[in-house]
Formats: sequence, structure tokens, C-alpha cells
Amino acid sequence: MEHTSSATDLVVRSALSANIDAMLAAEQVCEQVLDPSSHPGQGELRGSEIDLALVCVGGDHATQASRIYEFVTEHLNPGLTLGVTAQGVIGDDVELENAPGVSVLCASLPGTHLQGFTYRQLPHATPGDRESLESLATEIGAEADSRGVLFFGDPFSVPAGPMTEGISSLPRVVPGLKRLPVMGGMASAGKVPGQNIITLNDHAMRTGGAGVMIRGNLTVDSLVSQGCRPIGQAMVVTEAKRNVVQKLGGRPAIEVIREMVDALPQEDRGLVSGGLFIGRVVNEYKDRFGRGDFLIRAVLGVDQGSGAIAVGDSLRVGQTVQFHLRDATTAREDLELLLEAQQLLGPAAGGLLCTCSGRGRRMFDEENHDAALISRALGRQADPVGQTPMPMGGFFAAGEIGPIGDRSFVHGHTASLTLFRPLRESFDQAG
Repeated sequence: MEHTSSATDLVVRSALSANIDAMLAAEQVCEQVLDPSSHPGQGELRGSEIDLALVCVGGDHATQASRIYEFVTEHLNPGLTLGVTAQGVIGDDVELENAPGVSVLCASLPGTHLQGFTYRQLPHATPGDRESLESLATEIGAEADSRGVLFFGDPFSVPAGPMTEGISSLPRVVPGLKRLPVMGGMASAGKVPGQNIITLNDHAMRTGGAGVMIRGNLTVDSLVSQGCRPIGQAMVVTEAKRNVVQKLGGRPAIEVIREMVDALPQEDRGLVSGGLFIGRVVNEYKDRFGRGDFLIRAVLGVDQGSGAIAVGDSLRVGQTVQFHLRDATTAREDLELLLEAQQLLGPAAGGLLCTCSGRGRRMFDEENHDAALISRALGRQADPVGQTPMPMGGFFAAGEIGPIGDRSFVHGHTASLTLFRPLRESFDQAG
């Protein structure tokens, strides 16, 4: 499935409906997205020029997702439609958690070429196998002007980690391609296999997933807020097997943790009891490491007898790691810092937010935390008065996909934001 844009202006519009009637909600979002007054001053979106529609169906409406996808596709006639079901959806600065709702993000992307694909189409590819990577690149249409991949998947049937790793490795085999970020998230509406519905145009799937390769005259920026802060000191893994770390810096891992916890302030010791995390450095060539340099994974357990710890990642000898803590205050500060960096890149036309189903009111003591924070930070760039939020759609995910450094990963408890901007003259795919 391929589509080449005929649009003349970069315009992104969003719409959200909490109507308890699923089909009325679908009708309302279609009306809103074409209504110029819904996002005044941000350009008019004509139905004939919608290149990409991202449709997120939340709560009880997920049972009618196929009808909603069909209705939106028929009434907006986008070049490509990518849809997902979730326990909650997001529109602009509003988060509908565990409630019925429909969110639509539509974009005119002039000078771009979109190629849709399903998970079943993808050949198995590993970073060290050039032939398999070349086959994957061909299947999803990766070329030198590729800007990014959006992907929605079913967590019960898609090994999203290996898939994301394979796509992230394509710059190794595609001449002129410096970086290929993968962004999106995993469906969260279903509690058992077969309850989620992913769609690509008129192809609805209860297993697998679907994605869109974006190429051409567009900048696709991203941020992943992992909501953690480092504690203790960075250390080198000196003995490990798969996800079990025996020694750090030549000492039993549990001994390192005990010493670190004893040196923490009292308030931080309380956070350790609620969950300890470990971050592995993504780019070992940096001189110093701070927030954003680590891929965060949970410490799953300890073996008091051997002094080893089990973590939610495979680690190898020689890697640099550091322990981390996560709480609501740290998560908010982390997102604020990342948004400040995004403000330096100029106004965004709109964005897609995939935030963990463990965030929202489960983590913060206020409603709409992530969506409202993003809207305040980035919406006022296009509207200094701050009355019009940045067009944004999204959903609460069962796993968020986004880049840390020059590689993309599947995350948990994060907020992954994709932003669409005009092509920068000095575009280097730095993300």
C-alpha cells in the first residue's frame, strides 16, 4: 500500500470525541478534523489532501473499532489509515483514561511518499545479517530519504523488540540513510489475545500489527521520556549471562546496591522499595552520561545467595550501567526537560503521543498530565497567547516505541512523542 502526497501545505489536525455512542463519536471526529475553527490559525485541512489518518479507539468503543475505522476512512478518504485500539485515547491536551472515546490525527504532508506494511509481510531480520536487513528494507520501502516509521502492534502476537531492532539497523544497508527512528506503541484494549484490532486502510487484524514508512520532504522528530533519574555511580558489567548480572565493577551486584542505597537520602530509599531500575548506556563512546543516555529497564529480582540480580534486558560484560529511580516528580521533570529541547527546534505542526497505560492518574495526581504538559510547552510556540493547543492524537499503550540515541526500542512507563515539522535545511536525521 503506497501513497504519494499531492498536498501543498503541511497541516496537521486532531479531533477527540467522548460520545458514548461509538458511531456518533466517529461522526463527530470527522466533522471536527475538517472544521477550520477547531484549530484557528493553523491552516485548513481539505479532505482531498489528507495523506495520513491515525485513528485511536478507546474503552468500550474498541468492540466497534472495525466500523469506526471504516467510517473514518470513507468520510475523510486519507491516503493511508493506521488504526489501533486502546484502554484510553488522547486528543490535544485531553486524556480519556479507561473510557470510551475516538481520537483522530490527520495530516497533509506535502512532498512525502508513504508506504504501508503489515507485520506479517516483514521478513525476520537481525542486525548482523546483511541479507535479511536488505530484504526488510525492500519490504518496507526504506530509502535514503526515509524520515521514520510509525507502527501499531498487538502485544500478544508481535515480538516488538526484535522487529524494532531490525528496522533501526537498516541504515547499515541503505546507502545515504543515516538514521531510521521507529515510533508508535502497542494496543492496550485487549486483556487476552484476539481482543485488539489494528488496521491498515481496510485491512483489520486481531493479531500482528501495521506500520507506515514516511519518506520525503518532512522532518519527523521524537522524544521518549523514561521518567527516571540516575542514582549512585555508573559502573561496568564484569560478569553477566543474558539478563542476570552477577558482578558490577568486579563486586557482587547485590553488594553494590546495598552500598548505594545506604548512601541515599531517606526519601530516595523509600522509592527504592517501590521499584529499582537499571539503565544501560546506549552510546558507549560518550565521555559523560546523564538523563537520556540510558535505556531503562526494571530490576526484576535478586539472589541473596549468589549476589546476582535479574533485570528486564540482556546485558553483556563491558557494558556501562547505572541504577535509576522513578516517581511522579521525576517523570514530570524529565518530560519538561525534553520538551525544552524540542522548543529549540521550532513549532511543530502536530504530533502523536503514545503514553504508557501505567502513567496517567496511576502515576500523577492530576488529569491529562502528559497531554496537557506537551500542549502547554509546544502549543504556545504556534499560538503565543496559548489558547490553541498543538494538534495531537494518541493513546495509552501496552508498550511504547521510540528512539534513545540512534536506535529505537520498546519501552514501559514512558511517554513517546512523535512530532511533524517542515524539512529543516540542515536535516541530518538526528531526531
